[in-house]
Amino acid sequence: MSLRRIALRDFVIVHALELDLSSGFSVLTGETGAGKSILIDALQLALGARADTGVVREGAARADISAEFDRPPQLAAWLEQAGFDEGDTLLLRRSIDAQGKSRAWINGSPATATQLREAGDLLVDIHGQHGWQSLTRPDAVRSLLDGYAGISMHKLSGLWQAWRAAQKTLAEARGAQDSLQRERERLAWQIGEVDKLAPGADEWEELNASHTRLAHAQGLMDAARNALGALEGQEGAGEDSALSRLARAQSALAGEAHLEPEFRSMADVLASALAQAEDAAHSLHAYLRHADLDPQRLAELDERLGLWVSLGRRYKRPPEELPAVLAGWRQSLSQLDAAADLQALEAAQEQARRAWQAEAQQLSKARAKAAPKLAQAITQAMQGLGMQGGRFEVALETCEPAAHGLEDVAFLVAGHPGSTPRPVGKVASGGELSRIALAIAVTTSRLGEAQTLIFDEVDSGVGGAVAETVGRLMKQLGVDRQVLAVTHLPQVAACADHHLVVAKQSDKDGTRSTVAPVSGEQRVAEVARMLGGERLSGTTLAHAKEMLGDGASP
Repeated sequence: MSLRRIALRDFVIVHALELDLSSGFSVLTGETGAGKSILIDALQLALGARADTGVVREGAARADISAEFDRPPQLAAWLEQAGFDEGDTLLLRRSIDAQGKSRAWINGSPATATQLREAGDLLVDIHGQHGWQSLTRPDAVRSLLDGYAGISMHKLSGLWQAWRAAQKTLAEARGAQDSLQRERERLAWQIGEVDKLAPGADEWEELNASHTRLAHAQGLMDAARNALGALEGQEGAGEDSALSRLARAQSALAGEAHLEPEFRSMADVLASALAQAEDAAHSLHAYLRHADLDPQRLAELDERLGLWVSLGRRYKRPPEELPAVLAGWRQSLSQLDAAADLQALEAAQEQARRAWQAEAQQLSKARAKAAPKLAQAITQAMQGLGMQGGRFEVALETCEPAAHGLEDVAFLVAGHPGSTPRPVGKVASGGELSRIALAIAVTTSRLGEAQTLIFDEVDSGVGGAVAETVGRLMKQLGVDRQVLAVTHLPQVAACADHHLVVAKQSDKDGTRSTVAPVSGEQRVAEVARMLGGERLSGTTLAHAKEMLGDGASP
């Protein structure tokens, strides 16, 4: 089994409900208006369907839905990648408050509605009572065939988008050749102007630093000479110089250090100061030997800085940004050159077209192979659904290249022997459409990965022996899958392994809906009610027992 349990609180007209489900084939029955589809609606919300405030029971603050499943092995990798806890079961929970705000959880961790849908796609396959309406929609018909054939559209869709993008780029380039050329010429001229300057990445800062030093060279040299004079004296090593005085002070203390120990540390400090002062004097001599006013170099720096400032002003940028501006222009020019290369763009567009066409042709082969098999399977299912001699065909019609491939798919049906198959929507009545949809649902459900199949009144419009066939088909599906069907047909209900009855109760607090399993005489009474209405007779009860006995047999 897959769906173990569903719990509802304050959902539509359900105050509180906890329902354990079994494997095999289960039916959900009840009077008209009792809310047979409430469980299906609730389950769809737990699987990520769009929510609105209408699902919250009147007077309640929020509706809460939980669905517990056996965890299918194919979900293990998805759960791990999405960061959800793994376990033997998978708990999906959805809460919708009275303002319409929705919250979701998977195994207790917050989740999005999209994540609920992704998990639900592998857990449950729901067939609604109006499923026949999709038989007239080309996209739905194509999806049914692709699902039957095991075709994934993901790769083809990506290749289609790439081809379309290449076509758009080529068309834009063709239409913009004149403007592209003008822009290219403008960029090339600007690059040529700035290239004459050839601005280095860090040159602006270096120019400013060098210019500042040369502009203040005389003052710097005077400062160096004054400092050197103070250290050594005006004539060099004078008696009054700082170096001489430091030397005398250090010598005086060192000479008496044997008598006063504190003098030793002071003498050491002065010796260190003397050494540092001598190093400073040596560095000042070196500086003055190399220092030069160099008016010619200053003029060159003035001219160079002027070029930077002039170009920056011309292009309305700070001078220090010129290297980055030049690099940006070169990149833009390169892109324009690529956009103007029509030959390369045409080659890229053709390559994208060929890649898409190769994938589309592979899909066409797969569709052509699957179409007759699907048609045969549905034709066979139709024979037991009151359409003996009817024939179903899956037609592939070549179309212009499109996102879905090289062909459209159409479902054709011949309702009677010897008649020519025609489009489903044009030749089938409402009842026939329902039966065809049911035949398709039964046929395609055998192939899906979902372990829980839900049929929501898909048997609408059928009755008699056909209804019994529907029941037996669902019972057969229930051998390998968990099948839950909402039905109004006693023939279908009688074939079920498990029977759930929906009842609506009204009291002073309002109307409430409940769901409970029935068996034995209660089940006989429910099938009898479905046969003959609320007034049960011995005949309807006997008929119900007979039907339940027949439905239980293989």
